[in-house]
Amino acid sequence: MRTRTRRSALALAALSLLCTGANAQQQQQQPSSTKPIRLVVPFGPGGVADLTARTVAQKMSESMGQSIIVDNKPGAGGVVASDAVAKAAPDGLTMLLMSNGNAVSAGLFKRLPFDTVRDFAPVSTLGYFDMAVVTAADARFRTMQELLAHAKAHPGTVNIGTINVGSTQHLAAELFKRSTGIDAQVIPFNGSPALITALRGGQVDAGVEILAPILGQISGKSLRALAVMGAKRSFALPDTPTVAESGAPGFKVSSWNALAVPAKTPPAVIARLSKEANAALATPEVKERLRQLGVEAQGSTPQQQADLLKDEIQRWSEVIRLAGIPKQ
Repeated sequence: MRTRTRRSALALAALSLLCTGANAQQQQQQPSSTKPIRLVVPFGPGGVADLTARTVAQKMSESMGQSIIVDNKPGAGGVVASDAVAKAAPDGLTMLLMSNGNAVSAGLFKRLPFDTVRDFAPVSTLGYFDMAVVTAADARFRTMQELLAHAKAHPGTVNIGTINVGSTQHLAAELFKRSTGIDAQVIPFNGSPALITALRGGQVDAGVEILAPILGQISGKSLRALAVMGAKRSFALPDTPTVAESGAPGFKVSSWNALAVPAKTPPAVIARLSKEANAALATPEVKERLRQLGVEAQGSTPQQQADLLKDEIQRWSEVIRLAGIPKQ
């Protein structure tokens, strides 16, 4: 009897240890619901990327029952924010708002304090936002075909304005030149307001800019959109053709945002965050709010986001090389 009792006790103890170990492992695989998640955003408050992050974070927070705090760390091409996340604990409590800017930085900087591919684990894309080729409303070019025809007939005479060297807009303009076969000068300005002033003042013939910040100028008839750069027409400008429709078949450029976490974050944590992000993006209120910002909500699997990042790094690195842009 004593032997059976002792064996039963040992069996119960072993079972208890197994359950405790399983519970501990499960707790390690999920972020603590008692602690807030920090979402590091490499842009200042109030911009499209920041508002996108806040919109999705709020909906995820409601579903998860866990607060998500947006931490804005602008500057240095997103390097400061990215480095903070790369060095954070891989516990699911720190996320990065990744963008095509991360892909550009991988090819633009001589050295980064992190590896853009190896030091992050993708979670999901959040959305895509269009860029457009625009002119002043009273400019001589009223269609993309007119702009391209003039540029080809008079090489080197067309000026295309963008924002800062190495920005997505600047590189998109360089890619636009090569894809359309025109000889044009790309002139960078220090921010969107300066670019808009140059367009309206006739200092440049056309400009390449993210659509969201200039939609008001287009609807107000001070700027004219000649074409959008995405694979399809923008929901915000359904009557405006794409660059691919206007003389550069296959041309496709858009800006995007996504979520990522530090590498070595447990797969179960990544899967949960991806599921929550995709669920938030599927809600009508989030879709509508992002549409108001000029963003088309679109989630993904972690693998799809990883593939996107690798493709974008390769693409923009090649554009930087061909344009002769010196590494920073």
